[in-house]
Amino acid sequence: MSAPAAPRPTLPTPSPGSAAVAATAPAPTATGTTATTAATRRRGLLDWRVRFAILSVVWGFSFLLIKVGTEAYAPFQVALGRVLFGALALMAVLLVRREPLPRGLRTWGHLTVAALLLNTAPFSLFAYAELSIPSSLAGICNATSPLWGMALSLVALSEDRPTRRRFAGLGLGFLGVLTVLGAWHGFSGVDAKGTAFALLASLCYPIGWIYVRRTLAGTPGSPVALTGGQLMVSTLQLALVSALFTSAPTSFPLWPTLSVIALGALGTGMALQMQYGLVTEVGPTTAQMVTYFIPVIATTAGVLVLGEQLHWNTPVGAAIVLAGAALTQTRTAPRKPA
Repeated sequence: MSAPAAPRPTLPTPSPGSAAVAATAPAPTATGTTATTAATRRRGLLDWRVRFAILSVVWGFSFLLIKVGTEAYAPFQVALGRVLFGALALMAVLLVRREPLPRGLRTWGHLTVAALLLNTAPFSLFAYAELSIPSSLAGICNATSPLWGMALSLVALSEDRPTRRRFAGLGLGFLGVLTVLGAWHGFSGVDAKGTAFALLASLCYPIGWIYVRRTLAGTPGSPVALTGGQLMVSTLQLALVSALFTSAPTSFPLWPTLSVIALGALGTGMALQMQYGLVTEVGPTTAQMVTYFIPVIATTAGVLVLGEQLHWNTPVGAAIVLAGAALTQTRTAPRKPA
């Protein structure tokens, strides 16, 4: 008798390594119950709070790794290495579990679009953004994804009804963005192009989630298999783009190379696998709280490791952004029948 299927998670808050197929896919069928069984067995090995902390650190350091990677490689190449090593990590998991990749032309067609929206485009945009902005600012821009998602869901997802609290969160969040950018100084000292790239990257995630939610709900297969296939498609997309628009690297410096490998294998492969386990064990509401620690860790890493400058408006604005994002994720409790 097969193990019970994992609960279906709700739409989560974004993360730098997001592959939203895993987040929005339905509960696994018989082909995907192995993941749930394995996650259940691992519960006694490592407390979920420890895994939560590890996930926060890994994703928080992702922006630092992008910054180091762009010191030696073109942004498209950094993004390519990220999805390549992430795909290899998930393929290894599938081989151990003996799980197949998704099947069907329709499924792979939707995975192609999902890969573009959730991996190829945002990973490339963040890499280009960090050519001219600090990694800490990129991490804070990533935290605006729930705000974009709330705004888009009002139009694209009829079940997400607007409330006064969520509208207040949306306004508060974008006020925080203006604070981070120092709007009262006319945005002086902030690279407009790099910041726009980072904000556009954060916008890609909710667009991709809405697409996946509408097209891949009910698709058979485990989240690992779907996301592994998505990363494989993204690898092909970025390999083509890199071949067309960049020249092959002439050398492979140690630290940038290790940064790209870690960004893919840990920040995109291991971290997603860890997130699946957290969603299964403690639920999506608690698991998505990791997003609120990412900009804090990204800012701390940028200042302490890379020596990036930190002005008062950056942490204050980041706190306002996170408060607004938290408000947009609240739901009105259903009324009890009389």
